[in-house]
Amino acid sequence: MKRVRLRDLGLIIGDLPPGPHNAITDVPGVLVGHTTVIADVPYVARTGVTVIIPREDEIRDDRAFAGFHSFNGNGEMTGLLWLEESGMLGSPIGLTNTNQVGVVRDALIWHDVENFESRGFKLPIVAETYDGWLSDIDAFHLTEDHVHAALAIANSGAVEEGNVGGGTGMICHDFKGGIGTSSRLVDSKSGQYTVGVLVQANYGDRHTLRVDGVPVGREIGPEVVPLPWDEPPQGGSIIVIIATDAPLLPMQCKRLAQRATVGLARAGGIGHNGSGDIFLCFATGNHILTDPTGPRPLKMLPNEHLNPFFEAVAEAVEEAILNAISMAETMVGFKGRTAYALPLDRLQQVMAKYRPLDQKG
Repeated sequence: MKRVRLRDLGLIIGDLPPGPHNAITDVPGVLVGHTTVIADVPYVARTGVTVIIPREDEIRDDRAFAGFHSFNGNGEMTGLLWLEESGMLGSPIGLTNTNQVGVVRDALIWHDVENFESRGFKLPIVAETYDGWLSDIDAFHLTEDHVHAALAIANSGAVEEGNVGGGTGMICHDFKGGIGTSSRLVDSKSGQYTVGVLVQANYGDRHTLRVDGVPVGREIGPEVVPLPWDEPPQGGSIIVIIATDAPLLPMQCKRLAQRATVGLARAGGIGHNGSGDIFLCFATGNHILTDPTGPRPLKMLPNEHLNPFFEAVAEAVEEAILNAISMAETMVGFKGRTAYALPLDRLQQVMAKYRPLDQKG
C-alpha cells in the first residue's frame, strides 16, 4: 500500500482544523529543507539533515522569541543556554544524527559568514537523535555541503516526511520512523493564529504506540511485524520544533513547548531514561530587530487566551509523530538490519475494529 499521511487514511486527530499543508510551513515565513544521504559504499549511510528556517531567513536581523522544554535530557540541542538567557532565536534550526551535531552547527555558522554581514557571535540551534542502528554513524557521512544544500532548497510548501533529512535512519515505536509534521489553526479570543509542528521521531516501544487512543502497537505486535532489533535499546529520542505566528513572550513559548509532552504521551511516549526528548517553540508575532534605537514595542497574548494554543500543540505533536510513522518506508541498513514500516492496511483494520474511520477531510 502506498505510504500516505494519517488524514489520507481517514484518521483525524483532535478537533482543531489544520492549515493548508498541515505542516509547520503553514506558519507564515517558515521554510523547511532536507538533505538525505543514502549509500552502501564505502560505508553504509542512512542519514541526513533537516533545517527549519524562520522568517524566510530574515531571522538574524529580526529575531523571534523562543523557549524550550527538556522532558528527558539524554540528548543534545545546542544554543539553549543563550536561548534561555535571552529568550530569543536568531538562527535557522538544524536536525541531524547524534555524531554530526558539530558539523551541522559549524555549517550554519559558515553559511552566515559567507552570506551575511558579521553580527557578532553565533550560537545556532542544532538537535540530534541517534540513527546508528541503520546507519554506520561512526563513518561521519555528512559534510557542510549537505547542510548548505538543505538551506538552499528550503521552501514554504508541503514538507517531505518519513525517511528524509535528519529522520532518514530513525525508528519510532519499533516501526520505521523519521520526520513528521502537522499544524492547527487556532481561534482565540485574541484572534486567529497558526501553530505548526515538526518532529524527528526516534523513540518508543511497540506496545505503547497509540493512534487516537487506540492501542495499535499491541494489536500489531512483533508476531505481525518483526521488531528491528533482537534486544531493544535502553532509549530513543524525539525532537519537537513548534512554530507560531502569535505574539508570545519567551515564557509563553516555554509553556507551549511543555505541552508537546501531552502530544507525545498520547502517541505512547514515556520519556525513558535513555531518551532525549527536547522541545523548542518560537513565536514570530513580535519583531525583535538586532539594531534597536530605543524601547521595543511588544505585543503579548493574555495568558488566559492560551488554552487553545495548548490544545493545538498537543494535537499537532501527536499527528506529526503519526505522520512520521505512516509516511516512513521499510528500510534495510547497517549490517543488514531492517526497520519495517507500519502496515497501513493493517492500521485501518485495527482502527475500524475500535471505531468507524472518521470521514472528515
